[in-house]
Amino acid sequence: MAAAAVTLLLYAAATVGLPATALGALVLFLLAAAGGAVLNLNYHWKQLPLSKWLVVVHGLAAVAGFLLLLSATRATRAA
Repeated sequence: MAAAAVTLLLYAAATVGLPATALGALVLFLLAAAGGAVLNLNYHWKQLPLSKWLVVVHGLAAVAGFLLLLSATRATRAA
C-alpha cells in the first residue's frame, strides 16, 4: 500500500504539480522506501541482524514524510 501511495504522489507531482512541502514529503518517502529495500535485501535475505541506525532512520524518514504531507494538505485546505 505504501508503494501505491508513493506512486500516486509521484503521478500527482508529474501531472498537476504539488506544493513544495508535499514534494519534500515525497522525497522523504522515497528515502524511506530506499532504506526499506536495503533493510530487506541486505539484511533480511542474508539473515543478518538488522542495523539499528538504519531501522531508526527508515522509520523517522517515513514519519517525517507523513507529517510533512499532512501539513501540506492542511495548508492547501486552508487556502
